[in-house]
Amino acid sequence: MPLEEYKRKRRFAETPEPPGKVEKKSQHRFVVQKHRATRLHYDFRLEMDGVLKSWAVPKGPSLDPADKRLAMQVEDHPVSYFDFEGIIPEGNYGAGTVMVWDVGTWEPLSPVPVKGKFVPATDAEAAAMLQKGDFKFRLRGKRLKGDFVLIHMKGRRPGSKGTEWLLIKKQDEYAVPGFNIEQYDTSVLTGRTMREIGGDKASAEWESDRPASRGKAKAPWLADTLAKLDREKRKKASTTKEGAAAGVKKKRKN
Repeated sequence: MPLEEYKRKRRFAETPEPPGKVEKKSQHRFVVQKHRATRLHYDFRLEMDGVLKSWAVPKGPSLDPADKRLAMQVEDHPVSYFDFEGIIPEGNYGAGTVMVWDVGTWEPLSPVPVKGKFVPATDAEAAAMLQKGDFKFRLRGKRLKGDFVLIHMKGRRPGSKGTEWLLIKKQDEYAVPGFNIEQYDTSVLTGRTMREIGGDKASAEWESDRPASRGKAKAPWLADTLAKLDREKRKKASTTKEGAAAGVKKKRKN
């Protein structure tokens, strides 16, 4: 069952989180929830196949294409979790404050460009791309907009469970070099800050409410993966350039 892991981890008599169910239809919505649990992170969720496919993003999503955000895939959540905002009590899984940081709609994009552009794809193609681990999509949110890709790193880290992905913004008119996620510190639903949602007591209690690290140090397995992605990108760009040059040369001969 898609929500079996979600239900197993929670005691619904103690937490305000919804038990939920698998919906028959999906509306292609997305939500980003800022979650101050043991560590501050952002939960990125896409409504798909009647559930919310979910990834925990330690540093949060970015509109800067230069940022390759680690995104750890977690259990599917029910669609009713979409607008959950509040406090998960101590002693429960994921205890802490949850804010709805962004909401909107999304659409899958074609696996390869069509006439130089990525175009809308079908739900079947989206499922295949997610399974393959190279999932392109377009967001239309209040804060996140434009084209993104989720790339599965397929367990390159020693002892990995295969849950590591990278969330990357594609270069387009919505790209923002040097994007700072901390400029947005209120809920898009209620306008409240994390402190206001959690209350004074919770705010004082959770010391992990601090800016995400901006350090450049990366674990070796992640650095290797990013280097490989950069090499593949340069190789693809070089091949495209050589092909264009050959086409121009052939045209001149004719």
